[in-house]
Amino acid sequence: MKLQANKTDRNDAFGLARLVHSGWYEPVAIKSFDRYRMRAVLTARARIVRMCTTMINQIRGLAKTFGLTLSAGKGQAFEASVRRILPDDIVLRDLFKSLLSALSGLKDQRRAFDRQLARFGREDEACRIVSSAPGVGSLTAIAFVTAVDDPARFRSACDVGAYLGLTPKQYQSGEVDTGGRISKTEDRLTGKLLFEAATVILYRASPTIALKQWGLRLSSRSGSCNARVALARKLAVTLLTMWKTNSMFESMSLST
Repeated sequence: MKLQANKTDRNDAFGLARLVHSGWYEPVAIKSFDRYRMRAVLTARARIVRMCTTMINQIRGLAKTFGLTLSAGKGQAFEASVRRILPDDIVLRDLFKSLLSALSGLKDQRRAFDRQLARFGREDEACRIVSSAPGVGSLTAIAFVTAVDDPARFRSACDVGAYLGLTPKQYQSGEVDTGGRISKTEDRLTGKLLFEAATVILYRASPTIALKQWGLRLSSRSGSCNARVALARKLAVTLLTMWKTNSMFESMSLST
């Protein structure tokens, strides 16, 4: 369409009609309103977390500028550390207090979002099923459920890994055929949370869980990072299968 000499509404409509006629398009799944609403809260919560991190870094950088040393730590320990080193200068003192007040407000809003998301996770049947898997909390369950929305969209459960950007990229041209890192396309937030869940399974879950045993064997051959990515992809496939069959993780484990 960019090759058209004149961009007009008529030419745009004609170009879109030609694309539809040729089949060079992909249908877009429209998610339900309830899923969009849950996703909006989850996205807002992720933005608040990034803002908290930015504010903490701002305070640390400002303290370093004026030769003030903050001890390691976060949360209440960080705020206590800042209050211990408040300078005598009234301007700087008020500045640090204002930044701490803004940080406290952001944390209060994050906790409110956490409570709301926890309620969503308890009320939604699909979230309850998905969160029965090890390492999957309410945030990961909501992210996965709202990203997929309808499990029937995927003819094969293995397709969900590619949909979430957890499969390696491929470049092929003539005799060249190389694989790269994971694509990270589509939903980065869900992929990130699944990666964190895979880390929990690999290092904290019960050693009797088959997913952990599979991940540990892969880690010994390919390294920890590759194993966690692969485990995140396998976990996504497992979660989709659980959702399709309406089965909790424990019952699936017993049946296999």
